[in-house]
This record gives sequence, C-alpha cells and structure tokens, in this order.
Amino acid sequence: MSGRTRGRSRPQRTCVGCRECTDKGALLRVVLTGGSVIPDLRGRLPGRGAYLHPVPSCLEQAVRRRAFNRAFRGPGPFDVAQLREQVERTAQAPKETRTERPYRERYLASGK
Repeated sequence: MSGRTRGRSRPQRTCVGCRECTDKGALLRVVLTGGSVIPDLRGRLPGRGAYLHPVPSCLEQAVRRRAFNRAFRGPGPFDVAQLREQVERTAQAPKETRTERPYRERYLASGK
C-alpha cells in the first residue's frame, strides 16, 4: 500500500506569523503594493504573496519577526495599517462565523 489517503489533497501554505502549515483556504493571502501590505481577499492580485492566519496574534508575530521582509524579499518596514484593520474586523466577528468555513470561502460566499 502506498500510504496515501483516499480523498483529494488540499494545497498547504505556511503562516508567516506563527509558521504553522495549514490549508490554503484557512489563511489570508497578503500582497505588497506600493510599500503597503494589503489583504488579497479574492486571491487574484498580482505579485508575490504571503499567507497569514486572520488573527491579531499572527499579524503581530509577523511584524515583530520582520517576516514580511523575508516573504516579499525586500527591505522594510512595510505599512500594515490596512491589513491590521482587516484582521481586527475578522477577529471581532462572531466566533461561529469565523470557524464555520475557511476564511476565503466565507469572503467569496458573502459576494463582496
């Protein structure tokens, strides 16, 4: 037996904040645009992306560890104000809506 599980495998990505490897859909993709790190809610923005859990603790760890400098392969510091706003909005959402479905799927289902 090959050891493979039945079911379809899902893409895995690593959070730049906590360094935990998880399903791509549970993470928020961020991109660098004009010196600012912005959330890529649809996963379609051009350029190099990094992935982050949409929780304030992971964002703070990423900023403290200068993880965005490494992820975007450039000198920092980068402006994370817009990203911080999005993460705080997500953290303030009721718990059942946060854990029900992966982050990106919830966003796409909302029709924004």
